[in-house]
Amino acid sequence: MVFEKVKGIIVDQLDVDAEKVTMESNVAEDLGADSLDVVDLIMSIEEEFDMEINDDAVENMKTVGDIVGFIDSNNK
Repeated sequence: MVFEKVKGIIVDQLDVDAEKVTMESNVAEDLGADSLDVVDLIMSIEEEFDMEINDDAVENMKTVGDIVGFIDSNNK
């Protein structure tokens, strides 16, 4: 469920094929996100899941799986 929502946000914002978005996909290297894309992505994820993601956590989010794992462990 979380993965599907995150995947939908990534597909919409980065304009990539859904098939390219896997848990192992590196957001920058595999999906082509630059630093501004990452900021927009994080803002959309915060809004979708009604949570706040601090800068330290963002630094550690390299793959889609990292994002999903963070949401799973921090979403109430």
